[in-house]
Amino acid sequence: MQMKIAPMTLEDLDEVLEIEVQAFTTPWSRNSFLYELLENERAIYLTAKNEFDRVMGYVGMWVVFDEGHITNLAIHPQFRRCGVARRLMLELIAVAKGKEVRYLTLEVRRTNSAAQELYQKLGFVHMGVRRKYYLDNNEDALIMWKGPL
Repeated sequence: MQMKIAPMTLEDLDEVLEIEVQAFTTPWSRNSFLYELLENERAIYLTAKNEFDRVMGYVGMWVVFDEGHITNLAIHPQFRRCGVARRLMLELIAVAKGKEVRYLTLEVRRTNSAAQELYQKLGFVHMGVRRKYYLDNNEDALIMWKGPL
């Protein structure tokens, strides 16, 4: 499958929001993404697009000093298990290195074994738990770290 990874743009937002609603029980709003793209100087967001310029998925990160906090990763259901998430994460890791980020961190639902498996394959390790982190069902989040990069 052909795939192009590029910075997220305002033109991507409708498709990104469609994916967001399908991927998360408490999706981010358009205003949240607008803030990230237009105002948050620490934010980096990437999209993966297919040969028809359709957004297949996206990933975001906040860079704070030498640390990157991965905020979200979502893939359109039609393109899951096709390597899109892996490609996005590899590109995000490369971008992080270019910004002199030494460590990456993220939270993942305890029950999201597919995501945990991907993160582990990319070198992330489980470092802790945020109890009742997810407001929709009080599920715990596993804290994962990677680094030094």
